[in-house]
Amino acid sequence: MIDVRTVTESDLDWVRDLLEKWWGSTRVVSRGRVHQADVLPGFVATSEDERVGLATYAVEGDQCEMVTLNSLIEHVGVGIALMEAVKDAARAAGCKRLWLVTTNDNLNAIRFYQRRQFGLVAVHRNAVEESRKLKPEIPLTGIDDIPLRDEIELEFHL
Repeated sequence: MIDVRTVTESDLDWVRDLLEKWWGSTRVVSRGRVHQADVLPGFVATSEDERVGLATYAVEGDQCEMVTLNSLIEHVGVGIALMEAVKDAARAAGCKRLWLVTTNDNLNAIRFYQRRQFGLVAVHRNAVEESRKLKPEIPLTGIDDIPLRDEIELEFHL
């Protein structure tokens, strides 16, 4: 059973640790913008009182960007539960579009989102090179030693 709740003050050390581990920093760059992800609104997924996932998001006008999504246990519904919580928050904020960016190496994420009706909007070629100017700790290679080059933008119409 996966429960999802809003991030609380007592979660912040865990949130920072998770972001550092999975994102290399609490800063996340997408489409040329730096997000301080540990202060964004978000949701924590729990299972048997253990934290098993995190999603953060940013609302701007009628659009919501899912900035981070991390599932610490795969194939049990953590990612889906967090994604649905972000969708609900976006709808409540009056958003018409939920969007996100992942990188060209993250084939699991691309598959995950497309299976959940997110459409591929754009491939921003060589965008990661620009992102490294804002966040130099972005590595040159990612998952399976695939060179990190492009940002893949996906969206879901609410």
